[in-house]
Amino acid sequence: MKPTNLNLKPSLLAIVVSTSLLTACGSDDDNDVLVTPEPAPVVMQTFSVTVTNLTANQPMSPVILASHSADAMLWQAGEPASVAIEKMAEGGDTADIAALEVVNSSVNGVGMLMPGMSETLILTLAEADVANISLATMLVNTNDAFTGLNSISIAGMQVDMPSMMHNMAYDAGTEDNSEQKGTIPGPADGGEGFNANRDDVDFVHIHPGVITQYDGLDDSVLMPSHRFDNPVLAVKIVRTQ
Repeated sequence: MKPTNLNLKPSLLAIVVSTSLLTACGSDDDNDVLVTPEPAPVVMQTFSVTVTNLTANQPMSPVILASHSADAMLWQAGEPASVAIEKMAEGGDTADIAALEVVNSSVNGVGMLMPGMSETLILTLAEADVANISLATMLVNTNDAFTGLNSISIAGMQVDMPSMMHNMAYDAGTEDNSEQKGTIPGPADGGEGFNANRDDVDFVHIHPGVITQYDGLDDSVLMPSHRFDNPVLAVKIVRTQ
């Protein structure tokens, strides 16, 4: 049997080796698929906020419920009210509150919250945006009384575990509590709402209550039924999802 000759020419040997290496280390590029990872799903949380008017004859303006960062507050007792709070407290206008830079989401009530009545507002937020909420509404048979929640944390709330609270009335301190005809926007008068002129103490404080003409304020358009005691608003917060 003739022996196999393994003495190949150098050039031929190089071709054989090169071909073998390419075959052994062949590229898998044709089989590679670039996989883009799926984005993590956005987890949503839904909150049900029920408000109840506890007064005898103080309709409340359409409520605004707003979510915002934990370090934000809509008002501060002892400090001047913002123009946004002034407009809401004097005329029930919440547009400037909704437009605040710190507010990331808001929802309004459908209409006046009448004495003894309740309304539920629904707020759905991405889990990453769940921090604090605030709520505000005007007592419309007054010059500048308002009430609400001021930066309440909802982070970490468990589903179907309600949080309940009662809230007092505040005086925006932006309009004199004269109770005079033409100065109150509610049904007791139908007068002026917001007025940019500030003629009161110019700081937010607990409202002292109304006086009425029956207690000697002769120019007042208010009656004893318009008086109110604290608290004036009940709030129930439930995380439903």
